[in-house]
Amino acid sequence: MSQNKTNRFMPIVLALCVVIGILIGTFYANHFSGNRLNIINSGSNRLNNLLHIIDDQYVDNVNIDSLVEKAIPQILSELDPHSVYVSAKDVEAINDDLKGSFSGVGIEFTIREDTIHIQNVIKNGPAERAGLLAGDKIVTVDDQPFVGKVVTNQEAQHRLKGPKDTKVKIGVIRYGQKDVQQFTVTRGEIPQKSIASTYMIDDKTGYIRIKNFGETTYPELLISLAELSQESFKNLIIDLRDNTGGYLQSAVQMANEFLPKNKLIVYTEGRKSPRQDYRSDGHGSYQKIPLIVLINEGSASAAEIFAGAMQDNDRATIIGRRSFGKGLVQQQIGFTDGSLIRLTIARYYTPSGRCIQKPYTEGDVAGYEQDLIARYEHGEFFSQDSIKHTGPTYHTSIGREVFGGGGITPDIFVPEDTVNMTSYFKQASMSGLILQFAFTYTDDNRQKLNNYDNMKSLSDYLRRQDTVEKFAVYADKHGLKRRNLMIQKSHDLLEHYINSRIIYNMLDEQSWNKYVNQFDHVLDEALRVFKNNASFPTKPEETITTKKNEKVASLDNTFHNKSIRNAFKLTANRA
Repeated sequence: MSQNKTNRFMPIVLALCVVIGILIGTFYANHFSGNRLNIINSGSNRLNNLLHIIDDQYVDNVNIDSLVEKAIPQILSELDPHSVYVSAKDVEAINDDLKGSFSGVGIEFTIREDTIHIQNVIKNGPAERAGLLAGDKIVTVDDQPFVGKVVTNQEAQHRLKGPKDTKVKIGVIRYGQKDVQQFTVTRGEIPQKSIASTYMIDDKTGYIRIKNFGETTYPELLISLAELSQESFKNLIIDLRDNTGGYLQSAVQMANEFLPKNKLIVYTEGRKSPRQDYRSDGHGSYQKIPLIVLINEGSASAAEIFAGAMQDNDRATIIGRRSFGKGLVQQQIGFTDGSLIRLTIARYYTPSGRCIQKPYTEGDVAGYEQDLIARYEHGEFFSQDSIKHTGPTYHTSIGREVFGGGGITPDIFVPEDTVNMTSYFKQASMSGLILQFAFTYTDDNRQKLNNYDNMKSLSDYLRRQDTVEKFAVYADKHGLKRRNLMIQKSHDLLEHYINSRIIYNMLDEQSWNKYVNQFDHVLDEALRVFKNNASFPTKPEETITTKKNEKVASLDNTFHNKSIRNAFKLTANRA
């Protein structure tokens, strides 16, 4: 009986299967033959499907990987200025800046006239052990010529960096010798220090300059503080000018060293990222030492977190100019090919609730990048009253007013120094002629300069050599017409810049820093504050103020002056 029922319904079952098969076949025919636009116009896989269609149907062959490399940055740029794509070939380079070390030969170099010039040989590094010297010109790598247009920073680092204990053969031309000399260098770990300078700036005041917040910043800080303790320092200046930031954790660890227990350092919050507070644990060894933090428009991200924590907790006086205003938190997400994106997932907030991030318009990357120029044109670098604050006013733990709207506004404003600035100095700086002259002078006089092994003796010697006059002659031969009245007016600026570069070429970064700090008005202001026993912020009615400098008369040379502000920065590459 049951068998008969089964046979009776079999034709109906078969008919249903045929109908279902037709429907399924029609669906797949429509969606996966020629009618692919249906997929593109529905669902969230449009981009992926678009690439498949281009690959399948476009009239010419297309490199899809290259297309993706170009498309991803454009997509991310529509989000915010700090969500970025990093290609696989660039990942190592950007990560090296914040790591404690990298594997290479241990030189600092510049490229002049399509040739690598060794500017410094890192002490106790592989290159020094192999016999390379500052002033050597690299002309071959692994027996292959390496001069001409092929010589770029990226290509140089690609050829000279490499895994630890591997060897690279470097051919150099040495000053005074005609033949190429060959050196085999065994690559090793090259330390990357976050802290550029640690020394006593006077008999009571320690000074620490921090370039970025990397993996080793906190242990380096502890070593620096221990060194200053040996000198019995009573006050401390932390210089974060032009510190572009780095790791959040390093900034938190550093702030913890100066704050009492349970003080809020910073918090982060985003749409998919619940608020996370970072607080001090009370174990810091320097909770009471008078502290000043120096910032400027180049101080960003983690540098602003530290400065904001010190300001909002009334722990230090902040001196300088308003910081950059980078307060977006990026998460690093890697792809299988080794490339990655840094996607913004939250914002940083100082203890008082200020968002560090300056305003931006979605998709307007160019406008965002021109913000510092706009500040300059508005006069912010010359007058505190010209600073534009947006949003509400905030208050520190003792009730002092602090401002949001992007960046950290200092407690004491020190304007850009434009005294004795001339168009001759601007052109000399902007053209790179000073750098070229300083390197040539160093090479030509290296044997004499080797007699001076510290900043003071070398700077005294250079002062007697009239390097400004020598530069004027050199510049005139290289296209910068001599202007005697302008040279006389800018004589000190020219001398400081020229001599600072020669000192760096011959000694090290700390010596360079000591030299340029002698002429630094921001440091002068910091020492004045310590002298007046006013390094700890006080209640609003007792807030320290300084006189405002007169705004520069003409802003026509904005781009020239922007280069001047960067003139004394160090730009050597490492490999």
